[in-house]
Amino acid sequence: MILADSFCQNAKARMSEFSTTVNDSPLIAQFAANTTNDFVDASQLVYPYVDGVDLNCGCPQKWAMKDGYGCALLSNMQTIYDLVKGIKNCLPNDFSVSVKIRILKELKRTIDLCQQLEKCGLTFMTVHGRTPQQKSSDNIDTDALHQVCQSVKIPLIANGGIKSLSDADNLYDTLKCNGVMAASALLTNPALFSGANVTPLSCVKLWMNMKDKEYTNISFQCYHHHLVFMLEKVLTKQQKIVFNHLNSFEAVDDYLISNLLNDYEGPTEFEYSLEEFISCQYPDEITLKHASKCRGCGKSAYYCVCKKYDCNATDGTYFTSYVKDIESCDYTGFNIFDETG
Repeated sequence: MILADSFCQNAKARMSEFSTTVNDSPLIAQFAANTTNDFVDASQLVYPYVDGVDLNCGCPQKWAMKDGYGCALLSNMQTIYDLVKGIKNCLPNDFSVSVKIRILKELKRTIDLCQQLEKCGLTFMTVHGRTPQQKSSDNIDTDALHQVCQSVKIPLIANGGIKSLSDADNLYDTLKCNGVMAASALLTNPALFSGANVTPLSCVKLWMNMKDKEYTNISFQCYHHHLVFMLEKVLTKQQKIVFNHLNSFEAVDDYLISNLLNDYEGPTEFEYSLEEFISCQYPDEITLKHASKCRGCGKSAYYCVCKKYDCNATDGTYFTSYVKDIESCDYTGFNIFDETG
């Protein structure tokens, strides 16, 4: 899920959040957005490189809900309609537009919502089988998902509770849906749909190689973060304690080679070449419209007035309340890590 406003505003966000290869198709870019301008402009930026865009209306995280993203949109059908229509009016008809939602507590409301979304002109929709209030450990409601599948004519992708390829097969057979999406389980095992029960070392090796290729723009935080997930079922408890505290590319690679890959003789590449990453180019006429905006107040980011700069403050908050240059700040700090930002 890419924050559409950050993607439009900040070159670092664009470099960190999106990369692709010449053979990466079909490809859908999923955005979190709550204004038509942000969603349309972000979609236009990635249009040359993707087959469609998806609007996330299913994220239940507190920061997303507070900022009007994800599940917060489920109570505002007009906003969803405007966002979808914005894409339909600006981009070609063969460009895919989809929405991901969660089921609601009342089944009738869920069905009504899906039927309204269908009338917006969606290419397909994805429905998560838990309500926004439920935890990821709760079982999905397959009965509700089945009834939703029967209520719409456009392709429907089911989501939730997928931890293995057999889980995906079983859900597909139960619902007779058009496809199955996995999310968190793919972080733990990116090769899940191949039938592998844990992350293959060939996948780890590919990720190691990928960070060194031009145009991938993988930060250390991203590199290490994904490896922590991928190695969850590979490393021992003691190994995890050591690995999770490594703080450089070199330290991580040395650890992986010494503890996992030293005697590895399996495949190190997948079918496509890592040399084929694209150098994405984004038109200035779109990015410059957003570059000087402060997300909090909508005014110039060169002097943000959302929080007054106070040089006498003693709690340290003034260090993050005064923005001189939007490109020099860490865009992720606005929403993901600092809910008060």
